[in-house]
Amino acid sequence: MADWGPVVVAVVLFVLLSPGLLLQLPAKGGRFVEFGNFQTSGASIFVHAIIFFALAAVFLIAIGVHITTD
Repeated sequence: MADWGPVVVAVVLFVLLSPGLLLQLPAKGGRFVEFGNFQTSGASIFVHAIIFFALAAVFLIAIGVHITTD
């Protein structure tokens, strides 16, 4: 049996938290957030990485998401 929970959680969070795809924190040009601009910066990569790590830890360790296959 394989546990696909961590894989699914990581892929979904990676797609949703890609800087510039849905939103960008912090945005360029003095704004706090921009939506769908398809651009990125070093600061936004760092912020999105911290958010990714925090959400992955919550879903995988605290909640314990498990998807098993036979």
